[in-house]
Amino acid sequence: MHANSDNTLSMTASEMEIKNWREQVVDLLYWRDLQRTGVVFGASLFLLLSLSVCSIISVISYVALALLSVTISFRIYKGILQAVQKSEDGHPFKMYLDKDVGISSELVHKYSDTALVRLNSVIKELRRLFLVEDLVDSLKFAVLMWILTYVGALFNGLTILILGLIGAFSWPVIYEKHQAQIDHYYGLVNKQIKDVLGTIQAKIPGAKPKTE
Repeated sequence: MHANSDNTLSMTASEMEIKNWREQVVDLLYWRDLQRTGVVFGASLFLLLSLSVCSIISVISYVALALLSVTISFRIYKGILQAVQKSEDGHPFKMYLDKDVGISSELVHKYSDTALVRLNSVIKELRRLFLVEDLVDSLKFAVLMWILTYVGALFNGLTILILGLIGAFSWPVIYEKHQAQIDHYYGLVNKQIKDVLGTIQAKIPGAKPKTE
């Protein structure tokens, strides 16, 4: 009985942790806290731009050295200050050293189960597309892959990541400010695409429209 109560409480805590994490991500993407989002966005963009110039080993080493230079210098400075003032403030990073930064096992299980479900879904979808269960869907997938060959010729993976990062931190704000106009034009474009696909699908032998 107690075990079931403990499991319920731990699952509830895990769900609350995931919910809080998602809220923090949303706050970052929507620039709720300008200073915090600016730091995260700037650091992420700087890291990706650095990777486009240097190797990942060099970037990690330089970042680690820069961080160590700051923390070691601050540690020595506080030590000298405490010696001069004869104070007993203790370690300057004690608050962070005592803080629990571990990842809970419930959170790991939660995300691993979710990732497994998504992975199995992707595998089934790829099997359906490559084995041509639906001719129109496979043709659309082929067109997408053909477009991506041109995207790959123009941009490398790192450039796409940089553009994706900029889009992730700019699109939510743009959409929030101009939601009505964007939804209107998206609806028009989506309708045109569906009409074109419906026309093509009607002309392909053996391709039956999907029932919604």
